[in-house]
Amino acid sequence: MKVLKKEQLGEKVEEPFITPEQVCEAQEGLSKAHLAQLRFKGTGPRFYKPTPRTVFYKLSEVREWIESSAQTSTAREVA
Repeated sequence: MKVLKKEQLGEKVEEPFITPEQVCEAQEGLSKAHLAQLRFKGTGPRFYKPTPRTVFYKLSEVREWIESSAQTSTAREVA
């Protein structure tokens, strides 16, 4: 008998929240300080702030943010 995973049954599987430290471990090149600056500027990945001193991310959203920054040239666009 084959056992189906929840996502195969059409049930949504919740992705766990991760801390800024875990983001930095998973994505080389990001630091906690850099993530904090990105949050402040509003230019970083989506984040969750359930309390004033707690910040969480979802790894898939961090990776989507990185993917959205893909470029094919280092030349700046001229308006």
